[in-house]
Amino acid sequence: MKIQPECVPCLIRRSLYEIELHTKDSKKACDAILAAIKALVDVYNPSLCSAEIATIVHKAVYNALETRDPYREVKERSNRVALSILPKIERIVMESEDPLRASVICSIIGNILDFGIEGGSKSPEDLLHDFDKYLREGLGHDDYGKMKDIISNSRRIVLVTDNCGEIVFDKVLCREIKRFNPDLFLSLVVRGEPILSDATREDVVRLGFEEVVDEVLDTGTFAVGLDLKNIPKRLARAFESSDLIICKGMANYEVFSELNYKPIVYLLRTKCTAIARSMGLKLGINAIKIYE
Repeated sequence: MKIQPECVPCLIRRSLYEIELHTKDSKKACDAILAAIKALVDVYNPSLCSAEIATIVHKAVYNALETRDPYREVKERSNRVALSILPKIERIVMESEDPLRASVICSIIGNILDFGIEGGSKSPEDLLHDFDKYLREGLGHDDYGKMKDIISNSRRIVLVTDNCGEIVFDKVLCREIKRFNPDLFLSLVVRGEPILSDATREDVVRLGFEEVVDEVLDTGTFAVGLDLKNIPKRLARAFESSDLIICKGMANYEVFSELNYKPIVYLLRTKCTAIARSMGLKLGINAIKIYE
C-alpha cells in the first residue's frame, strides 16, 4: 500500500507514543520527535510503501532515544494479559463445531493489541474487557470458506505474525491448522529485530511455538512488516513455495499488498481508514480477506 495523507499524523502520533514509553527526559523527547519529523519530511513520497516510510521514521526515533526496544515492557504485559485469558480461548475453540474457524476469529480479536494509533488499544489490559465484545461482533468480512478449502489442499503454509499478545492466540491457530491438515508444513515468520510491539524469535521461543509449527523464520532486519528490498533468501523461498500465506495485522497488509504472492489471506481488525479503504472493507471490523 502506498502511503496516504492520513498516515502522516498517525506516524507522528505513534512516534510520540513510543517516546513517552521510553523517557521522561524532555530534551531527549524533543530530540526524538524532531528526528521523526525530519525523517518523515526527508523521505515522504506518495509513490513509496507506507511501511517503508514508517520504518525510516521509527528508526530515527529509536536512534534519538538510544534504545533498541522502547516497547519491551508493553510487549511483555501484552503476552501476560493474553496468557491470562488463554483458558477462555481454549474453551471457545474446544466447544466450537469448527475449531479452526473459532481459532481464526480469536486470533483476529487479538489484533486489537496495537498501541499508539487510533482504533488500537490504550493498554494491554483493554483486551480483558473488550474480548467478549469483539467476539460477539463476529466477522465483518468472511472469506473463511475459501481459506479453509485452500488449507485442506495445502502442503506448505506460511503464517506471518504481527503483535505480541495476539501471538498467544496465534499459537492456538497454528495448532488448529496442523490438526485440520496434519500433513502440511507450517512456517512461522516473526520480525528480525524488535520494532513496535511486534513479535520476535525471543517471544515465540518463550511461548513454545516449536510445539505447533515446523520452522520459525524471521524477516532479518529492522522493518515495519518486511523490508521489500532485503528479504532473506530462505524467507523468500518459503513464500515462493507456499500454497498459502496467512498474514496477521495491518502492517503486513501494507507490505504484502506491494508484492505478488497469491493466494494470500489477511486476518485483521480494520483499525485504520487508509487500510480499510485500500482493502475495500468497513472501518472497525474483524476480517478474513483472501486474494487469489
